[in-house]
Amino acid sequence: MNSLELSDQEIGRRQSLQAMRDLGINPYPAEIYPTNAFSTEILENFQDNVEEKRQVCIAGRIMSRRIMGKASFIELQDSIGRVQVYISRDAICPDENDKELYNTVFKKLLDIGDFIGIKGYVFRTQMGEITIHAESLTVLSKTLRPLPVVKEKDGKLFDSFSDPELRYRQRYVDLVVNTQVKDIFRKRTQVFNSMRKFFNDCGYMEVETPILQSIPGGAAARPFITHHNALDIPLYLRIADELYLKRLIVGGFEGVYEFSKNFRNEGMDRTHNPEFTCMEIYVSYKDYKWMMDFTEQMLEKICLEVNGKTEINVDGQVISFKAPFRRVTMIDSINENTGIDIHGMDENQLREVCDHLGVEQNETMGKGKLIDEIFGAKCEGNYIQPTFITDYPYEMSPLCKRHRNNSELTERFELMVNGKELANAYSELNDPIDQLERFQEQLKLAEKGDDEAMFIDMDFVRALEYGMPPASGMGIGMDRLVMLMTGQTTIQEVLFFPQMRPEKTNRKDPASAYTALGIPEDWVPVLQKAGYLMVESLKDLVPGKLHQEICGLNKKHKLGLINPTVDQVGAWVKNS
Repeated sequence: MNSLELSDQEIGRRQSLQAMRDLGINPYPAEIYPTNAFSTEILENFQDNVEEKRQVCIAGRIMSRRIMGKASFIELQDSIGRVQVYISRDAICPDENDKELYNTVFKKLLDIGDFIGIKGYVFRTQMGEITIHAESLTVLSKTLRPLPVVKEKDGKLFDSFSDPELRYRQRYVDLVVNTQVKDIFRKRTQVFNSMRKFFNDCGYMEVETPILQSIPGGAAARPFITHHNALDIPLYLRIADELYLKRLIVGGFEGVYEFSKNFRNEGMDRTHNPEFTCMEIYVSYKDYKWMMDFTEQMLEKICLEVNGKTEINVDGQVISFKAPFRRVTMIDSINENTGIDIHGMDENQLREVCDHLGVEQNETMGKGKLIDEIFGAKCEGNYIQPTFITDYPYEMSPLCKRHRNNSELTERFELMVNGKELANAYSELNDPIDQLERFQEQLKLAEKGDDEAMFIDMDFVRALEYGMPPASGMGIGMDRLVMLMTGQTTIQEVLFFPQMRPEKTNRKDPASAYTALGIPEDWVPVLQKAGYLMVESLKDLVPGKLHQEICGLNKKHKLGLINPTVDQVGAWVKNS
């Protein structure tokens, strides 16, 4: 890498790297380093009045250091916490004739962020801090970029690494310097493990279904499209796994579930990422009423296991997952929140209601979509506490069984929490004739321009014709659930690597644009290092000042270039 592209600190670290190699130290050793302890465990299990000091071997990053002549202190961060280490010159360099490991390597060549291994014993300092007394030090990995240094005083952070875009783009740095971020992802794993155990204890089986699909079924969403070269066919990234899981119910499984990566080619915002994790479960011989009981029991259990209580705090709102949850029909919800009873209205009447309420609509929307828009605009955001919204119009639910008491409705619920949908469930449609008719209605919506209408999956219809038992299915957005369980308000906080817009880079003219002005190609990086990224920026510069600036860079970075004359630089400026 050209040294002009590096900061002074990056150059210094590369020089230290080479100095280590010159001393015969491998800065990236391959052999195992046999750790036997972690920082927090050392602190928790320390005992003062024991005759024999505990010997430990620990590894991690240097996060701070205080060098004081022949003895120093560092703070070492491992995967779960930090611990202080006391490093004495004579302890790690017992040979009276060789103190290089301390005097040169530790004091001069190691930097904040470097990985080292420490072997020694645990003691308490005169200041009362539990500390490891190092008896050996091993270099494990030299870092070439400086970490952001976050300072803390009186409980307040200074120079924090807090810019959201930078944190999400460089999550690896975020995890190192903002240690509380790790707790979010540990809880994420706890949520998955708790849910998986709940299902397994009920006797249901975890399965895997295709991500690449010839027909993107199971949801109303815009898919990502790719191409299979060998088969010469288009394929779609999964938008849902519903139809495959129901095929397994046809095949005779009592209950199946999957944690699936789904992909939807739609917008990105604080609660949506184009790649997300969903859990779907299908259980034979159950209905949506049973699934409501099942869902609230599961969520109460998860909240207790992850947070130790059934209440969570999200953005100043206390939300209780204590079962049972409130239940209200969609039509009653619209009536409660708008004062309008839409029961029995046709498409034209619903359009009039949208106009009256100021709800956006277009000609591609059918009756179900209009009702969904009204609910989304005027009702959904009002449900902070967990609430089951039930009995959706059948036009909105092409995979759901019609309501047993009202054929215009379906046996469906959505669970709303903190103003957003968290879960969606049905009494599953198992009538193959009705299912085909629903698919054909979706096709008509697609022909009207609805790009989120469902595709017709004739193989799924064929599966239903072989017979599927009564069943209930439920899908839950795992990322949103983790947001709730960790008190986060954006989905990006609970994804290690959320989708980001392309990183902005400064525009630079190519070298040919500079050489066309008579500038030697070797001097182009120097000019761009000085900030003249476009030849246009050279216009009207004072030649003497520019000459001084680039010659100074040549000397500072030891580039060994022959300095141009002031007159030559003047010609560059004139030609620009």
